[in-house]
Amino acid sequence: MLREAGWTVQDNSALTLNLHASQGVAVREMTVAKGRADYLLYVDQQLVGVIEAKREGEDLAKAEDQADAYVANLKSAQKMAAWRRGELPFRYVSDGGRTKFRNTLDPESRSRRVFSFHRPETLATWMRDADKDPQAPTLRAKMRFRLPQLNESELRPAQIEAVSGVEQSHAMGKQRALIQMATGAGKTYTAVTFSHRLAEYAGARKILFLVDRNNLGAQAKGEFDNYRIPGTNQVFPEVYNVQRLATGEELQDSTKVVVSTIQRLWLALSGRPLPSVDEDSDKLDSYETDSQIEVRYNPKLPPETFDMIIVDECHRSIYGKWRQVLEYFDAHLVGLTATPVAQTFGFFEGNLVSEYTYEQAVADGVNVPFQVYRIHTEITENGATIPSGIVVPKVDRRTRRQKYEELESDFTYRASQVGSSVMTKDQIRTVVRTFRDNLYTSIFPDRSRIPTAERMVPKTLIFAQNDQHADDIVEIVRTEFGRGNDFCKKITHKAVKAHDLINDLRTSADLRIAVTVDMIATGTDVKALECLLFLRDVRSWAYFEQMKGRGARTLKRAELQQVSPDVEAKTHFVIVDAIGVTENPKVDASPLDKDKTRRQSLEKLLRNVGNNTISPDEVSTLAARLSKLNLQIKSEERAELEKLAGEPITAITRRMVEAVSVDAQEKAKATGGTDAVWALARASVVPLAANPDLRNRILEIRRASDITYDEVTADKLLHAGAVVMTQDDAQARLTSFREYMQHHRDEIAAFHIAYQNPKVTPREVFSQLKELARRLERPPQRWSPEDLWRAYEALEIASARRGVRHGVADLISIIRFELGEDSELRPYSEVVSERFASWILRQEQVGVVFTDSQRWWLEQIANSIARNVRFDEASLDSAPFTQNGGTGGYLREFGEDAAVRYLDELNRELSA
Repeated sequence: MLREAGWTVQDNSALTLNLHASQGVAVREMTVAKGRADYLLYVDQQLVGVIEAKREGEDLAKAEDQADAYVANLKSAQKMAAWRRGELPFRYVSDGGRTKFRNTLDPESRSRRVFSFHRPETLATWMRDADKDPQAPTLRAKMRFRLPQLNESELRPAQIEAVSGVEQSHAMGKQRALIQMATGAGKTYTAVTFSHRLAEYAGARKILFLVDRNNLGAQAKGEFDNYRIPGTNQVFPEVYNVQRLATGEELQDSTKVVVSTIQRLWLALSGRPLPSVDEDSDKLDSYETDSQIEVRYNPKLPPETFDMIIVDECHRSIYGKWRQVLEYFDAHLVGLTATPVAQTFGFFEGNLVSEYTYEQAVADGVNVPFQVYRIHTEITENGATIPSGIVVPKVDRRTRRQKYEELESDFTYRASQVGSSVMTKDQIRTVVRTFRDNLYTSIFPDRSRIPTAERMVPKTLIFAQNDQHADDIVEIVRTEFGRGNDFCKKITHKAVKAHDLINDLRTSADLRIAVTVDMIATGTDVKALECLLFLRDVRSWAYFEQMKGRGARTLKRAELQQVSPDVEAKTHFVIVDAIGVTENPKVDASPLDKDKTRRQSLEKLLRNVGNNTISPDEVSTLAARLSKLNLQIKSEERAELEKLAGEPITAITRRMVEAVSVDAQEKAKATGGTDAVWALARASVVPLAANPDLRNRILEIRRASDITYDEVTADKLLHAGAVVMTQDDAQARLTSFREYMQHHRDEIAAFHIAYQNPKVTPREVFSQLKELARRLERPPQRWSPEDLWRAYEALEIASARRGVRHGVADLISIIRFELGEDSELRPYSEVVSERFASWILRQEQVGVVFTDSQRWWLEQIANSIARNVRFDEASLDSAPFTQNGGTGGYLREFGEDAAVRYLDELNRELSA
């Protein structure tokens, strides 16, 4: 390990020892005043560090104490030879499989796990940095002591909170931090902001921005390229080089920010060639190896290459086998996501430094709200039956070749098969016609005022089941709207120049409707989208929220009118639900099929089973494919497979799912590491691996399962209209919510007591309230404050207030109402506003007259209480207060005694 990290290893011999042999020399078995160190480390002939080596599996905590003891007991001559007299700051312990490192120059230094030893040139750089700035000698010290006050002028409050949260987390020495921020709220801009501050003021040498797909890399680089450095006229790349990993390009020394997918990073780490960043590289986005990834040391990309790694859309790209690539690097990790799931919180060690939900983003005008328009058809609800004797078209899934086959018996298909194993064009046609006919009357009724000649179809994204389904939708949309190819296009991974088509969707006024499967479902920004039409169901809550986010973005009027000149402003977006996606239950987990983007073939998955190279992710995907196939095949085929296997296919898939569950994998990893995780997954597929006849028959049945086209059944529209919560729905929701409150009454009571206790800080109160809101919004409940409030309105318990959005603070009003403390349910902001007016009146009655500037301060404090429940004095040093001098300005305006008294009074009077 030492040699591959660039160290020369020598014995402690008077005849052979040569500290000039290279920049870094590790000397074995060096005697100190008490004991013998396994290795002492010299950089440029200066003694700088120690290594305590142990046999595999031994206690490394004990080894750390031994390393510290060696440093404390250096000989006098060794102390004189040390870079910092008598102190060796770089301390390692290792058993060959695990290595831990501690840099005692860090404030409140503590050891951390590293992949390998740092290179001598790295330690030399750290030494020079420490000599230049002895008071803040390390990156972690600079993050604590050298970051200036944040320039908030170009940042939204949520971005300010996120940047501050990340920096505070770094300053505390935490390795991982998670930012939850609604789609469209400026996650990337936030990341660029703290990246610039880390580079400019903390001396970070390289930062990696990790994206989920290659097309998102171009989007991210654009954010860096356009970022204007606060207080200057310069943009980021005029000061710092931004590089994307590409063919023939090594990482440049001058590069400050690297943008890459994890697949490209793996190729670079393993020394494999990289394709150009400009080519359509969806195959690379889904690059897979046929075996377990083994991360090896790469001297061109040592573990210390990056000081910080930002993982965009981190709910998708960092689990399974790719996690090892990420954990190779000794870097701070910052995750960005709008939709964290349990795995996300676990990976980032529960360190959620900032939270900004979709509801908050809507309330702040950062995102637009949505409405749901539901289309019910006979086939979508109930499926259909094609009578025997009918000749039906069948299309081969792989070649797309069409053949005709006469049905020997009635062919009945379920609603869930529509769009996958059965295509019925009349179902698509019925949905598209309903969409077309109601577009300007019920879906976007305000557009009816626009003259017909000027009226344009709102930019629409249709979600299809698969590529074949997308082709059929495109054909029918063009026909039913009577428009040409430029009006509607398919944008999937199989489309030619798909990334150019995405750009056309953003910028072209001609392309009004795009049809996709997964390619635009997450991450990709198309701000002008005003309508999402679902012709596929989604069972993952996180994935559905990401898909919804495609329509939530706001944009300037000029930008909108470049592509939709008939519209003055984007006020909302509409989900046209033709499949029940807004009604069906969702799970708070990533989908079982981990293979959504690459669509790895069933044949390859089964081949990997046979040659024992299948990964845990692939086992999960295979389980999903087999479960789906089991539902689609005929009963006699199911019986044949059961006979071959000696048990039902469902029994095999059940064991596979159990083997790759989070709990099972974590338990295996804790006892036997990554090898145990893979062994557990492979053991679950032994019934398939040991039975080639079974594997072959599964493939034969799958290939025989062509897509059947129903050209006989005429679909029928059952209902179409905007979704309004019924009284039954509202009553069911409130009954469930009240049962939840009863079941969690101790937690609710504890929060309520904290809320009423003036000694509990505002930050603690709001943190507890947000945690309660977060629990309510997770499956199976999925109750946002807005959803609960709509239920109260539907039952006329609360009065509907047009244009009012309900956020986290409104949970206070709901809890007080449900506990019987308030007889009337009103928005928390309304209660605060009324109390503030009464407080002002009482002040005037005793002769206090506030100036306009004083009223501004008081109103802003009241607004903050309405949003955050209580006012935190620390908020005086954030927007909007900083525009008038922050804490200093407030004290000057009122005088110290009155300033403190008013804060106490407002907190007590307005939030009581």
